[in-house]
Amino acid sequence: MMSSRPVLWQDSSGKLIACTEKIKVLNENLDELRQVAQDALEDGILMGCCERQLRDALAEAVGHLVNPYSVVS
Repeated sequence: MMSSRPVLWQDSSGKLIACTEKIKVLNENLDELRQVAQDALEDGILMGCCERQLRDALAEAVGHLVNPYSVVS
């Protein structure tokens, strides 16, 4: 159902991540997120919600994720 180009994962300096286990975990997490988002979109549409509003709400939710590891100065 959902296909997309493979992600070339990078570290914070822009260097490609080469560790196959890290790449596997990152890809699995992204696949899970895509599936949950797809389910939420389909549920909302079946309940009569506006597709554009659902997409905007999903994008806003991702946009507001917090990095708990960022350094606060």
